[in-house]
Amino acid sequence: MSAAFEIRAETREVLVDGNPAHLGARAFDVLAYLDTHRDRVVSKAELLEHVWGGLAVEEGNLTVQISTLRKALGAKAIATVPGVGYKLATASAPPGPKGPALPDKPSLAVLPFANLTGRAEQDYLVDGIVTDMISALSGVSGLFVIAATSSFAFKGQTVDLASVGARLGVRYLLEGAIQQSNEVLRITVQLVEAETGRTIWSERFPGRTGEVFDLQDRITEMLCGVIEPTLIVTEAGRVATKPTENMAAYDVCLQAVPLALRPASETDFRKAIDLLNRAIALDPDYALAKAWMCRAYLAARSSRWITKAEIIAIDPLAAELLRANRQDPLVLAFAAYLRAYLDTDRAGALHAIRLAVKRNPNSVLILNAAGWVEYYALNFDAAIAHFSRAVRLDPLGHVGALSKLGWGYAEFLSGRHERAATIFEGSLADDGPNGGNLEGLIACYWHLGRTSEASDLKAQMLELFPDYSRNRSIADVAIRDPRYLAMFGDALAGAGLPA
Repeated sequence: MSAAFEIRAETREVLVDGNPAHLGARAFDVLAYLDTHRDRVVSKAELLEHVWGGLAVEEGNLTVQISTLRKALGAKAIATVPGVGYKLATASAPPGPKGPALPDKPSLAVLPFANLTGRAEQDYLVDGIVTDMISALSGVSGLFVIAATSSFAFKGQTVDLASVGARLGVRYLLEGAIQQSNEVLRITVQLVEAETGRTIWSERFPGRTGEVFDLQDRITEMLCGVIEPTLIVTEAGRVATKPTENMAAYDVCLQAVPLALRPASETDFRKAIDLLNRAIALDPDYALAKAWMCRAYLAARSSRWITKAEIIAIDPLAAELLRANRQDPLVLAFAAYLRAYLDTDRAGALHAIRLAVKRNPNSVLILNAAGWVEYYALNFDAAIAHFSRAVRLDPLGHVGALSKLGWGYAEFLSGRHERAATIFEGSLADDGPNGGNLEGLIACYWHLGRTSEASDLKAQMLELFPDYSRNRSIADVAIRDPRYLAMFGDALAGAGLPA
């Protein structure tokens, strides 16, 4: 709980629950400035400028003062706005929502870093570096790391650290900021215990833009040592590989990744492909950029923005990646996902995806791809294991939501219709209605004899998709086994959805 406090500007005193708090001059100034602007979020850059008067100081100095204030006023007195700054709480925050139980290993979420480059257009660079850092940490078997798609759900929001930790089911949170001046890059990070807001460790990592991968490796290694001294630090180095030596190609690829992962429109998809083609032109051996090309085409096909013929045209690229890139698990995963979807070599895709999971069992993107590959191969229990773990690692993000849909369909085709219905109902409640969860739930309800509920959902489906056709939907299903097509098609027809 946050303590009641009073600021006496004339004597530069702070009373906490009526008793004097022994704060240093800088801590007092930080608190006073936050109090003056308590109606809004104050950026780290603004605090550094106004409290330190333009002096060249490390951001770690601000981190120390925030930690001091939280010790004096309570962990919830100052809320962190990931990627932006801080906001003074106007009252004690209510208890945080209950979330998943803590894993039996050190658990961590990396919050969006603050962009202190002075240029808003560099957000993609800051976010890309953080996403790569999460990917590297996910490859360490001794850590449980929440996926970027859930961590970034808090970007720009005023958050209470304890509530974030509880909601995501993690013990630790990593915050940070990135500064850039020409080719000089500086990454500042701090590790916080979510429940108490206590700063466990903070460090500054200076370098140059061409050394960004080395900086990420150093942060990963040090973080492992801080959280769990018994971890073998070299394991962190083992999972970190440079995707390219061409930093211009890396920069262009970073711009493409958000659009490739979750394009909001066909225009976004086409822009992602253009950026990835530019990255590949800069570095023809850039396997990860080619892999993101596969992932973008899968997303576009899922949204029906491209024809089957267009995605088939990318299959040779996926085949090339599987032949030539056995080390990078994400490359293996995306290429295997595409080949399994097209059924051009499901046996090869299964071998590749299982190798990818073995190399990085904590990546939500790899687990999601593995779930779909096993699902297409009719290995439903294996698919469920991957999908359910992906949901736990990404409870708030869209990759977790897609995994929840896959989980539901795998349960459905396994004949566990009650269990599948529960999962689809959760998807509907958490993510709102979409074609995937409505179709799945209609099919479940029909098989369970809950015809009136199926009828209600049918009306909702036709309201959202007036031109819906069950035959067209079934034609797009990647599984072509007649037994499973009948299980799905009979339910849709029985529920009265139009042919």
